[in-house]
Amino acid sequence: MIKHIFKIRVRYSDTDQMKFVYHAKFFEYFEWARTELLRDYGLPYSEIERMGYLIPVLEAYAKFRKPAYYDDLLRIETYMKEIPNLKFRLEYEVYRDIDDELIAEGYTEHVFLDAKTYKPVKPPDVFMNFVLEQFKSCKNKNC
Repeated sequence: MIKHIFKIRVRYSDTDQMKFVYHAKFFEYFEWARTELLRDYGLPYSEIERMGYLIPVLEAYAKFRKPAYYDDLLRIETYMKEIPNLKFRLEYEVYRDIDDELIAEGYTEHVFLDAKTYKPVKPPDVFMNFVLEQFKSCKNKNC
């Protein structure tokens, strides 16, 4: 399993007329979290794109448990629980950091595309090596 933690503070522009985070913003938070996961492990999206790959979202889901408000510090925990084949899935849990309250949870599913042909391809070796290394390390630590 791969686990990554990313924190974000709710901006005023993220809130709606009800004064809490607009539901669609959580998909932006998920994107930010997965981008930072890859960056923190040395695989920024920009590098993946330079290698000739794209990583579109195939499916996205969110379940909202509690509202988040302007200026809340949110902790987004991102997980990859299965070794990818052609597709891969990332799961997210969003907590209000101050009280550890679960705010939302969800997932996104992705596939690698060849940037020239837009056809699905196996994940590049650099990505799979990273994933396998993280899963092996986690297994040794009983994650």
